[in-house]
Amino acid sequence: MSTNEGPNYVDVSKLTFEQLKKVRGYLKKMIEHGGSDLHIKANSVIRARINGSIVQFAGGIFSKPDALTFAKELLKGRFAELVEKKEVDLVYPFDERNRFRVNIFFQMDGVSAVFRVIPVKIPNFEDLHLPPVLKTFTKKERGLVLVTGVTGSGKSTTLATLINEINLTQKKHIITIEDPIEFVHKDRSCIINQRSVGQDTLSFGGALKAALREDPDIILVGEMRDRETINLALHAADTGHLVFSTLHTIDAKETINRIIATFPTEEQNRVRLSLAGVLQGVISQRLIPTIDGGRRAAMEILVRTPTIEKLIMENRDYEIRDTIEKGREHYKSQSFDQAILDLYNDGVITKEKAKDNATSASDLELRISGLTSGKVSDKSMQSTNGEDLSKSDDIFDLK
Repeated sequence: MSTNEGPNYVDVSKLTFEQLKKVRGYLKKMIEHGGSDLHIKANSVIRARINGSIVQFAGGIFSKPDALTFAKELLKGRFAELVEKKEVDLVYPFDERNRFRVNIFFQMDGVSAVFRVIPVKIPNFEDLHLPPVLKTFTKKERGLVLVTGVTGSGKSTTLATLINEINLTQKKHIITIEDPIEFVHKDRSCIINQRSVGQDTLSFGGALKAALREDPDIILVGEMRDRETINLALHAADTGHLVFSTLHTIDAKETINRIIATFPTEEQNRVRLSLAGVLQGVISQRLIPTIDGGRRAAMEILVRTPTIEKLIMENRDYEIRDTIEKGREHYKSQSFDQAILDLYNDGVITKEKAKDNATSASDLELRISGLTSGKVSDKSMQSTNGEDLSKSDDIFDLK
């Protein structure tokens, strides 16, 4: 052993890669079934998320030693980093058409890992059925646009589509700061510099500070995780840049509250005024299972208007949802319940799923009754034909 080979050194020449080969088989099967996430856990069976539900793959228990060997085969020289930090993020290229964002980590039974599909092809507006008003956000010269939602709601995909739209239609310099890089953008009409936290930069805050000296027109911050990043994003938006970012918040009102509450009480009025001055829009989304077995994003869309700006400045956030709904005709804004009602009336989702995902199920029930006058599309009440993937005992055979 050489002097630079510590106790967690991995001799790649001695690895057989049998466990990684086994996991690749599961990944292949998940791709074939249209899944989004593969879950590897020591002392457990392999599972995947397909159409939003966790299902079990056929096969035996993935033992603790096998899971540890798999970690060495996947990480190779980075295995020591896993031992030190207890979790590692990376991107795993499966083939020319499929890449995965991976988080591998220790838990009480050993090693676990989650692989999330990253489509190589960046979807367009039509692919995702995005409301046309979202294109107006890509044409802003300055300000802040936020995409929000729970983990797994498709925020990264929506952001990638917005950046791709700019890349195809404008001549700008775009800098992205991500952890890790998911969608890879090639220079089209724009110059795009993509930086991965941990690999190309040490932190979101450091990269954002540097970005202001790199002649950007547009900055994408993968996530506004802390006070420093939020402060820098607001400053960048206020100094003539268009900033896109994400937050793990459920709607526009909570997004505004979360940003302001990140700061000490004595600073909150300043932040509120700053946010009111730069916020161009908030896109909040929820993925809803569709009748045909897929999923569709229902989106609440806040569009900057003089009224919205005034409500933020005056701490009247409780009036935001009503203002969003009233602005639909003139500003193309919409609440979650308006978006969900559209999906239901178009026969995309069932009434049950509509109510499950509504902000107010009782209000949505009244809207359905009042707006449709009982003439509900028959297909909106149909259940999905074929396999019910929500059952816990569904098992996919890898043979």
